[in-house]
Amino acid sequence: MLERQNQGGGCPWYHGDGKDETVESISEPVHVTDAAFEKAVLQSSLPAIVDFWAPWCGPCRMVAPILDKLAKEYAGKLLVAKVNTDENPSWAQSYGVQGIPTMLFVAKGKVVHQQVGAVPEPYLRDMVDEFLRTVETLNKPDKN
Repeated sequence: MLERQNQGGGCPWYHGDGKDETVESISEPVHVTDAAFEKAVLQSSLPAIVDFWAPWCGPCRMVAPILDKLAKEYAGKLLVAKVNTDENPSWAQSYGVQGIPTMLFVAKGKVVHQQVGAVPEPYLRDMVDEFLRTVETLNKPDKN
């Protein structure tokens, strides 16, 4: 998994070489620091799954390859962000994360769903599909 440098205002896909990626082109999880969280996740144009994890966490390591697959398969539709809670505890504390892995499903800066603990891939895929359907419904203009 590529670890991106958090430069340029804390945006994890800014490379400083004139070849910056747009959030829509990212096809792998991005590692987000506390400093970059607001811009990378809360202000993201895409809905996001935020995985609060730690390197020593066995269940986190079980979920990681599933999130890698989802990031690739849903590139352009979904951002997968990873926050190492050992190195970046602030947002985990802000959201009351008490156990890891905890995955927050965030759209337009708001938490739509929270999953605490590792789940099997089919279950997580169902959650992602339901999340994206919910976001799509919320984004449809009201016809009244």
